[in-house]
Amino acid sequence: MSKTPLLDKIVTPEDLRRHPETELRQIADELRHETIETVSVTGGHLGAGLGVVELTVALHWVFDTPRDRLIWDVGHQSYPHKILTGRRDRIRTLRQGGGLSGFTKRAESDYDPFGAAHSSTSISAGLGMAVARDLKGEQNNVICVIGDGAMSAGMAYEAMNNAGARDERLIVVLNDNDMSIAPPTGAFSSYLARVTSSGTYLQLRDFAKQLAKRLPKSWERRAARMEEYTRHLWQGGMWFEELGFYYVGPIDGHDLDQLLPVLKNVRETKQGPILVHVVTKKGKGYAPAEASDDKYHGVARFNVVTGAQVKPKQNAPSYTRVFADSLIAEARKDKRIVAITAAMPDGTGLDLFGKEFPDRTFDVGIAEQHAVTFAAGLATEGLKPFCALYSTFLQRAYDQVVHDVAIQRLPVRFAIDRAGLVGADGPTHAGSFDLAYLGCLPDFVIMAAADEAELVHMVATAAAIDDRPCAFRYPRGEGLGLDRPAEGVPLPIGKGRIVREGTTVAILSLGTRLAEAMKAADQLAAMGLSATVADARFMKPLDRELIARLAKEHEVLITVEEGSMGGFGAHVLHELADSGALDRGLKVRTMVLPDTFIDHDAPARMYEQAGLTASGIVGTALAALGRDALASRA
Repeated sequence: MSKTPLLDKIVTPEDLRRHPETELRQIADELRHETIETVSVTGGHLGAGLGVVELTVALHWVFDTPRDRLIWDVGHQSYPHKILTGRRDRIRTLRQGGGLSGFTKRAESDYDPFGAAHSSTSISAGLGMAVARDLKGEQNNVICVIGDGAMSAGMAYEAMNNAGARDERLIVVLNDNDMSIAPPTGAFSSYLARVTSSGTYLQLRDFAKQLAKRLPKSWERRAARMEEYTRHLWQGGMWFEELGFYYVGPIDGHDLDQLLPVLKNVRETKQGPILVHVVTKKGKGYAPAEASDDKYHGVARFNVVTGAQVKPKQNAPSYTRVFADSLIAEARKDKRIVAITAAMPDGTGLDLFGKEFPDRTFDVGIAEQHAVTFAAGLATEGLKPFCALYSTFLQRAYDQVVHDVAIQRLPVRFAIDRAGLVGADGPTHAGSFDLAYLGCLPDFVIMAAADEAELVHMVATAAAIDDRPCAFRYPRGEGLGLDRPAEGVPLPIGKGRIVREGTTVAILSLGTRLAEAMKAADQLAAMGLSATVADARFMKPLDRELIARLAKEHEVLITVEEGSMGGFGAHVLHELADSGALDRGLKVRTMVLPDTFIDHDAPARMYEQAGLTASGIVGTALAALGRDALASRA
């Protein structure tokens, strides 16, 4: 006889807490099944969520969420959390247009006290919440769940150092789902974790400390060391204790009989801060995920029975693959080329580079600041470092780009992946701002590839630049299917190209909106309006001669870019103003991403919303020309 389903009775954690402890195992099993079924339909991050199913159930059952603040670091492991917190009826809209975010999001639920999609922010945010709680005289708990590589980032340790010094009551759960810091050793380890997290033990430990303080200083130090080293002999965790945290663990994160009593003890203690070391298995409970090298970290839609992913057919190689192939080709010719990534070898294509050049490939973990300064150090010794990062993650290392690279004019090459809008990952992962935040730096060469052939040449260009830093950007997804050159040829620095000649409207594009600019020119031609289309190639240095020609020979000049205000269009406007072209009646329009964060959706729909499509370009041209009726029709 089958068991009566329990998850169907749970809408919020309050419903969960009405169930006895004996039913939590069944609820966890049903929650895991629901998570698998959901991601099989929507795609997304699967392995990390499967690894924290029992932990999610235990935390919401033990703690009084949302009064108790529960912060999921990175947030891509929060799908089970979303199912338990009033969003199960919408869970199959995950990462779809108008649906649930793939990460925690404050605007989405009171159970998401902090939005997270970049890693290693939870402890800093949690400490802020804990301090605010104490200033307000409140008593709620603050729990931060951090893991899945997030502890490789320096920010986590900065926060722990601050939290340990302040001695605020804060609970950090280290979800150790890769390689255990100190593996559990069976029943005795479980017993130690339970006992040392209990109120009785903590009271005795505090009493011993107070007693030791009454002894001569030499005896006090000896007593403290004896207590500390005796416990660490069995448990490990000395590193966290040195940062000021009371360490509990390691415990099996899939064993509710271990999790629940430890979390109850931690909940009741007034000690703080506390770190609970939980060991989990990424992809737990789903055989295809457990067997996968990346534990199904990020997946497309898939067949639940076989695990086979239903990936869309690719008509052309991705830009990431084109970059990787091009960098490999350059590295075969130049032994000084090295590559750096920050925990994203697959996402940046450097896994391919690493297979051919393992000694010249460096994965520094989730540590973008270190990656940039490490690259700067390599450059000082005459190597040619390519620092491959997503645009959104390069933001985390901006000071290093300025202070350690730009000011010293070191030839670090930044390969900026995921430029522009990225689709299902939404605004936290959009590459919206790199043109603006790099464009203001002196002596920086900045390029944007219009297609995969151009990207090949830009990799070669970056390899050839040896007197200053440079960056080249390219989007997520596949290219246009163009034939790629057998070998990249360095481009003339700061020179664009005319792609189509016209007379009335000039469209100056930077990046992969060039294809839409060409479509717009066709549509304008059908209306009797001749248009020139140019590919800027470089945002910095600008092609001043090209801009002057477009301004002189056309009635309207439109710039188009996949970036925010303050980027390419702003630089062109500065040039036009300084040259006096605006005084001659030229009509200039800059088309950029709108001044808002665009929610996740299919990339094509996101660009429609942004207005950066052929129809948007046509409408902008007609409005500038004063053709209201035609503009309305466009």
